[in-house]
Amino acid sequence: MRKQGLVLTITIFFAFNLIGCDQQKDSKESKLALMKTTQPAPIDIDTKTNKESLSEEVKQTVLNNQTIYDVAVIEGKKQILVAYKVRHFYRFKMKKVEKDLKEQLEAKFPGKKFIVSSDYKIFLESVRLKEAVKDQTISHEEANKRFKEIIKLTEELT
Repeated sequence: MRKQGLVLTITIFFAFNLIGCDQQKDSKESKLALMKTTQPAPIDIDTKTNKESLSEEVKQTVLNNQTIYDVAVIEGKKQILVAYKVRHFYRFKMKKVEKDLKEQLEAKFPGKKFIVSSDYKIFLESVRLKEAVKDQTISHEEANKRFKEIIKLTEELT
């Protein structure tokens, strides 16, 4: 009987530790980013502002694709990250959607380097970076560093 109580106490302790360690201070938008359409505004991390010109045009181009229902666009100095969510029906054709989207963007915006990803982790990290820049909770250098980390993560996942 005493052994069962000890085991139960230890189990409860570890369960609370695991729950506590997994909590991140995310905003409402990033918490819901994977469950529903969020349509985050595109951002240029060099100027730390929402950019109406190129980034917004990239976003609208991506959303015009019938296979995609949500997109996050982050523009860096040399690269533009496009993280998107594919409609459920097209999930079996993810590689083709990615290839076609990249070709479409490179044709419409020559001279720009696009990194496209349908990975949810990349989408979530993009939303988090956008929020941090918008809320001014990170410096310009830290934003560039996180942007490069997301790009590196994208390359590792492919």
